[in-house]
Amino acid sequence: MTVFTRLSVLAMALVFSVTAEAGTLDDVKARGHVICGVTPGLAGFGAVNDQGDWVGFDIDFCHAVAAAIFGDTTKAKYRPLTSKERFTALQSGEVDLLSRNTTWTFSRDVNLGLEYARVNYYDGQGFMVPIALGVHSALDLDGARICIQTGTTTELNLSDYFRTHGKTFESVVVGNDDEARANYLAEACDAYTTDISGLAAVRSAFPDPGAHIILPEIISKEPLGLIVRHGDNQWGDIVRWVVNATVLLEELGVSSANVDTLAAESDNPEIRRLLGVEGEFGVQMGLSNDWALKIASEVGNYSEIFERNIGTDSPLGLERGLNALWSDGGILYAPPIR
Repeated sequence: MTVFTRLSVLAMALVFSVTAEAGTLDDVKARGHVICGVTPGLAGFGAVNDQGDWVGFDIDFCHAVAAAIFGDTTKAKYRPLTSKERFTALQSGEVDLLSRNTTWTFSRDVNLGLEYARVNYYDGQGFMVPIALGVHSALDLDGARICIQTGTTTELNLSDYFRTHGKTFESVVVGNDDEARANYLAEACDAYTTDISGLAAVRSAFPDPGAHIILPEIISKEPLGLIVRHGDNQWGDIVRWVVNATVLLEELGVSSANVDTLAAESDNPEIRRLLGVEGEFGVQMGLSNDWALKIASEVGNYSEIFERNIGTDSPLGLERGLNALWSDGGILYAPPIR
């Protein structure tokens, strides 16, 4: 390798390094708030309540990012985005991250210049039908009219499933959950297909939720996660470890109710590292060392986020299932802080 070539390689590495560290965190701090791309409205996951506040499972993870950076959940601002708009908005810098029930797939991860920071909900695609239709299995939907959102992974999943089983269907394409709900209730389609969590959310807003059932078949893997742009590794680390922290807080028994006591009194080295009592783990990401303590205080652990928004006592009534901790029969797992 010639001197010129070596210098060229070094120059390219420097450019890449500068690009990779192009600071979303600095921009967020200078702006004074983080901008999250969210669903235009999905009960339990992201919607505006009667007081005009954004609430929901995905909203709480935006709250957690704001808490880690600012210690203040009001420093999270929200940009509602349709399925078609979401990726372009993140690519262009209109939002700092997406937290809006978006499936992690190969094509999205590799081809869009985006990076999935971490799965926060493991889901799968299913079907909802009126009980009056008399259908008890997705395989009974041969020839049915099925409402399906454009710009999502669900149409390919549906086509693959029906083709595999020698069935046919008629697509009734809709732009969002509101359109799906209106078409479904108007009987413009016989069934609605999307992620199970989305079906539960839509059903919870029906005049008579009990008149509709979610069929037993789950036809796909739908790992839903938070997404950032490629090239800013520091920002990706922050968003990834914010989600990891909510899981670790639950694993270690740290909640919004006891975090201050445990920070002051716990002898558990894992708890002490996580809450910033020992080590410099926050500083390594450009945050204060008590970043996870702020998440616990302001938002809570993963269980608290899940239960208050979509758990069994919520209108959605979802079980933890795959989203239970690995130690409780689920697959939810976070790397250790050490």
